[in-house]
Amino acid sequence: MADNIRFTLNDRPVELVGVSPMTTLLDWLREQRGLKGTKEGCAEGDCGACTVVLERGNAKGVGRREAINACIALLGQLDGQSVRTVEGLQGPDGAVHAVQKAMAESDATQCGFCTPGFVMSAYAFAAGGEKADLETIHDALAGNLCRCTGYRPIVEAMTKVAGLPSEPAPVRPTRAGSAVFGGSFFAPRSLAELLKLRTAHPEALLLAGATDLGLLASRSRKPPAAVIHIAHVPELTAITEDKEQITIGAGATYAAAMPTLIAAYPALKAYLARLGSRQIRSLGTIGGNIGTASPIGDMPPVLLALEASLRLVSSRGGRDLPLEEFFLGYRKTALAPDEVIQSLSMPRLWPGEVFFCDKVSKRRDQDISTLAAGYRLRIKNGKVEDVRIGFGGMAAMPKRARHVEAALLKEGFAAALAAVPKDFQPIDDWRGSAAYRLQVAANLLRRLELRIADPARAVEVEAL
Repeated sequence: MADNIRFTLNDRPVELVGVSPMTTLLDWLREQRGLKGTKEGCAEGDCGACTVVLERGNAKGVGRREAINACIALLGQLDGQSVRTVEGLQGPDGAVHAVQKAMAESDATQCGFCTPGFVMSAYAFAAGGEKADLETIHDALAGNLCRCTGYRPIVEAMTKVAGLPSEPAPVRPTRAGSAVFGGSFFAPRSLAELLKLRTAHPEALLLAGATDLGLLASRSRKPPAAVIHIAHVPELTAITEDKEQITIGAGATYAAAMPTLIAAYPALKAYLARLGSRQIRSLGTIGGNIGTASPIGDMPPVLLALEASLRLVSSRGGRDLPLEEFFLGYRKTALAPDEVIQSLSMPRLWPGEVFFCDKVSKRRDQDISTLAAGYRLRIKNGKVEDVRIGFGGMAAMPKRARHVEAALLKEGFAAALAAVPKDFQPIDDWRGSAAYRLQVAANLLRRLELRIADPARAVEVEAL
């Protein structure tokens, strides 16, 4: 017997009967709930017109608000969650929320189509108690597009609401065990149950944040036939660290993992800010980015440079595999049909080691990589003694630049630049030609040389 999806919407309990778990939250809100404030602009998580807020709580009961894209969030993901839309900002007496008041007072609307999404992003920002500096505000708004180009008054409104008092965590429905929605959407609550389901349903797609698979339901209108949702499995959402390494569960979101990653590898702060909007990072996972095995995924080249390894598990047992052995070809991996990625681990930087990363895309924010790169080097007395370099967007799969590494260690950067074509034969596509990619890869190596030649100028180099 199938379970019913239960969640909280604007402080009221909701139980869905006979509704497909593959339905997007946006479609359900507009077509079945009649909440028209949440808009569809792009149907792929780029424009932010569909922004709503997930409301969670920490161990102390303090509320935590995270903006997400309703257009690619599936109803099955929302079981046990608390969702707030723009209609839910008003109090029971119809009182206007401080964010709505600030938007009105700042004249922060033009045509109004995108406004509800901006309001909800501002609400999540305000509830987080963040600083009112422009860098933080721009990051909070990076996932919202205004076609009327009215950003100045929106930023002004954001400065007015920064640091509002935290609100209590909402009451959410709980589920004691695993659930099955619609007979095809499986939501295990333990690793043992997940592995059992994976063995029984090897054809089912593994769903973490749906920032990629959600497009099948939104843009393509062809939702998958069967899904195993891994976000409720504690072993896949855990984040641990010790003196030697950090370990990120495959189901941990970027938002949850970022503090640990940035503390260990500071260069990731700017890189992750460009990986996607806050809406994407609130649901997207590093494990999902690896599992899709896209040649232009942002994280694999970085993780290759960081010498990441994967923990793969199945009902037969577990095994550890270096990430560079996981990718076998275009969208092909070493993952067996009954296996799942449990976690990924990276060694910390040791004294004398440095790490940098780069992303090149047609648009700075909210864009897929044309190519991306990560570099980990050990330097002693100004000489590179060891190096690992990973590139994405340069081949059919994310790949280490082994010829470049060898040339750099033996002859220096000039030889490394010349060795790029030995490692990669990129393709021409609408993001960039093969010649462009080869030239940019060489240019990034030149940037790396400047970085390590004068560490004091590293910040200047980043702005080049």
